[in-house]
Amino acid sequence: MKIGYTMAEGRGGVDLLLAGLADRLQARGLRTCGTVQINTECEGRGPCDMDVRVLPDGPVIRISQSLGTGARGCRLDPSALESAVAQVEARLAQGADVLIINKFGRHEAEGHGFRELIADALAREIPILVGVNRLNESAFQEFAAGLALRLEPDADALAGWIEGGLPQSSDAA
Repeated sequence: MKIGYTMAEGRGGVDLLLAGLADRLQARGLRTCGTVQINTECEGRGPCDMDVRVLPDGPVIRISQSLGTGARGCRLDPSALESAVAQVEARLAQGADVLIINKFGRHEAEGHGFRELIADALAREIPILVGVNRLNESAFQEFAAGLALRLEPDADALAGWIEGGLPQSSDAA
């Protein structure tokens, strides 16, 4: 059982780190599964648009909704996120070397989103890497029952941790 998580300072830092890591692992021949987040700045319209790319090769799904310029609160589109979860679930069933989840967020903290998929990957003994923010770190720790290892937000260290968790018989790497 191998589950790790990483946190990075700065807006979008974990998103860029995990997207680059997924591309790197795929280039090495690993079968990646999961999602990475792509943020697109919205000039003059407030916060960025949030999309996730379903690994390894798409589609890209918009998971944020526009609430208007004066709106406050969560902009997550739960149905779009659940669509991404369903697509990742189907790909995980086909086999994977690693599961990368862009974020254990509020939706997961409340019992939805990628929670069941993470548990399924654990049962399959697939290494899992999750992005976590400070707001949801304690909920993630509770969910992981103390089994998750916090990893430095460094692409080389993360790749080494993932590759170190692969079976020796893997053709990847």
